[in-house]
Amino acid sequence: MFKVFFVFLCIAFQNSLAELPLTIENVITNKGKFKLDLSLSYNNLELQGVQASDGILIQIGPTSFVNVLSKVVQTQINSDVLITSIGARYGLNDNLESYLRANYLNISSRITDLSGTSSTSDSKLADVWAGVNYQFSKDTDTPALLGSIETALYEKHTTENAKFKSHQIGITTYRAIDPIVLSLTSGYRFNQIRKDNSTNYKPGNFFFISPSVGFAVNDTITLNTGFQWLNKQPDKIGDITQGARSTTTDLILGMGYGQAKNSIINTTLKANISGRGGAGLRVNWLYSF
Repeated sequence: MFKVFFVFLCIAFQNSLAELPLTIENVITNKGKFKLDLSLSYNNLELQGVQASDGILIQIGPTSFVNVLSKVVQTQINSDVLITSIGARYGLNDNLESYLRANYLNISSRITDLSGTSSTSDSKLADVWAGVNYQFSKDTDTPALLGSIETALYEKHTTENAKFKSHQIGITTYRAIDPIVLSLTSGYRFNQIRKDNSTNYKPGNFFFISPSVGFAVNDTITLNTGFQWLNKQPDKIGDITQGARSTTTDLILGMGYGQAKNSIINTTLKANISGRGGAGLRVNWLYSF
């Protein structure tokens, strides 16, 4: 029987529950054990007519997103966004694990407007999240069911920081039919008002759903395909709504490689089908102690 990898995140996107491990055999970290989760996400975005308040969601895992603010008005921007993520999980019991994740952002943009062409760059600690993953049921007579809840301990915006102002819940269900894994992941992020540039700022809440199919080629390699649909409310600055509700659909392709029993590498390509254009590539390494 093939060892089937749970790589619906190729999604990064990653994502189901908040940064779940990638093997069905050991979805929740064993009690008293640690797992190290490292990832590098590259995204290229082409935007036109954006406003200073437009929040751009960059996905770094199946349920993990970083909100990147634009700084220019009514122009064309081509941006390279690189996000380095480091996380740790700890098994509290057989069905419950806690985790901590930090994301560091590097962004380089080429800007074209009526005055000509210019460029900008920025590097910063984007955010820090903490949460728990819980396995309600395993894949037996009924499909497996898992849930997560997380909150932002720290978020850096244009000039100011926010604490405990963003929260997210997620749910994942999957069924393994060797060598196929069928999965469905969904989540909702709720954002509260915070200060930025001495003004009230509220990133738009969003909901996403992502079905996926994973195929175990052999005992070390798994291929994954699926899509993600995301529905985002507009941001608000003060009492002014910036734009309108938006939806996007993305194609997700990926490959998982189990180089050792305690080490898994995943690569994920995400390409926009409809909505705001752009594409992203993510490499994730999960190591169990």
